[in-house]
Amino acid sequence: MIMAVKLGSSPLPPPLMGMTVAKKRGSVRVLLGCNKTGADTGSAGGFPSFLPKEVEKIKDPFARSLAQRIERLPVKVGFSESCIMSSCVKPLIQSDINPVVLLHCFDSSCLEWRCTYPLLEEAGLEAWAIDVLGWGFSDLERLPPCNVASKRYHLYQLWKSYIKRPMILVGPSLGAAVAIDFAENHPEAVEKLVLINASVYAEGTGNLSRLPRMLAYAGVSLLKSFPLRLYANTLAFNGISLATSLDWTNVGRLHCLLPWWEDATVNFMISGGYNVIAQIKQLKQKALIICSERDQIVNYKQAVRLQLELQDASMRLIPDCGHLPHVDKSSSVARFIAEFARGDCNRGTFADFAETYIS
Repeated sequence: MIMAVKLGSSPLPPPLMGMTVAKKRGSVRVLLGCNKTGADTGSAGGFPSFLPKEVEKIKDPFARSLAQRIERLPVKVGFSESCIMSSCVKPLIQSDINPVVLLHCFDSSCLEWRCTYPLLEEAGLEAWAIDVLGWGFSDLERLPPCNVASKRYHLYQLWKSYIKRPMILVGPSLGAAVAIDFAENHPEAVEKLVLINASVYAEGTGNLSRLPRMLAYAGVSLLKSFPLRLYANTLAFNGISLATSLDWTNVGRLHCLLPWWEDATVNFMISGGYNVIAQIKQLKQKALIICSERDQIVNYKQAVRLQLELQDASMRLIPDCGHLPHVDKSSSVARFIAEFARGDCNRGTFADFAETYIS
């Protein structure tokens, strides 16, 4: 339930249709055209009509900018009679480098990437920011199952319908567990993994899965509360002002204001959640682990353990940063992802990390 929002970099200016931009490695094609997918792009020139009206109160210009780009794509899934209109931010460019697909933390949304996303585009990467089924801004009026298997299948169908190439799959916090579960089950869809302050050693939702439904709904109602979300910001970020924290809290809980959010969250909680401990050692994809020096939520020892258990992993440490470096230190995260996507990320950082923290 960690929220994210911070100033980063302005998004690209409106592109010219079909313009090709030369890059140091390969080329990118800037896209601008008509909607051929049946997507719900909301109101022209403003926020999408399906976002809660409270989006208008958000002050962060980068959150506002990315929110205006959110759209819903129809995704056909076998466990629902109709398509799920699934929220995401689509790339403005096509690149000869495999696409970067950004997941988000537990109970969050694609708005978490508003700082890093424009930097990835400026680096010439084809980037998607996707809402995991049950969270974010997808239309779940006809509520589908929101368990791990359904989240995985929904992501696979979205990938199969729209992305269609092996991807660099990026997961922060619990999003790292989503990424690991997906990569292990669909290795053909994932070229590489980027795991940011990965929360991957919890054994699902534990005792919460056995709560009576009435208590589960009471707990979920508390999860949405402004005071609890505000407190989460104090854990996730270091040294932010009260005014900033209040605004970021509004961004972080915006998706909670959709009418099906409580049902979807309870559905996930009682399903048992993610337990990927046994899958970690099975992964064959190359992985980049990004961890923060001052993360108060995931202990750095878990990052060390993760690198040791993965078959092919390198590590990058971000100093003076909390749990959400893609918000706090977006330029560093964008650089690490871009280097890794292009094959510039070298092994051998564990020794430096161990010297800092373990000796």
